[in-house]
Amino acid sequence: MTAEPMGRVAAGGRGNVRASDADRERAIDVLNDAFAEGRLSREELDARAERTYGAETHADLAAVSADLPAGPPPAPPPAGPSGPAAHPGAADRTNRLAIAALVCGLIPGIPQLAAIVLGVEALRQIRRTGERGAVLAGAGLVLATLGLVVALLVLL
Repeated sequence: MTAEPMGRVAAGGRGNVRASDADRERAIDVLNDAFAEGRLSREELDARAERTYGAETHADLAAVSADLPAGPPPAPPPAGPSGPAAHPGAADRTNRLAIAALVCGLIPGIPQLAAIVLGVEALRQIRRTGERGAVLAGAGLVLATLGLVVALLVLL
């Protein structure tokens, strides 16, 4: 077993490891839970959320929630393939925004604009979490885009 460099003891021995967006979101979840339990005021939550989004390392994230019962956010799994393994059970779920994008894409008019926004966000979430629904989101985008093009052609 090799000795860890100094400063790597925080956050499960990963203190100097750079934090990812997913790590920051887990820390925000801890803060939101503490706020919901009455452990933080709105001002404290806002200040800590700002520090969390500016955190560069796991040690920075650990410092934001060290005094809360839930403790610092868990360290991510060791380096390896990313995707569904980072979000257990995500591959079993269908992204709700993808479903909403498809439904809105089928409705003519303003909902088609919403379908485009929902479809793009659904695809971002699916890429990050590994959820199912990419085809639904894509279909919603295509239907909405075609509907808007047809509407423009009819108006002209």
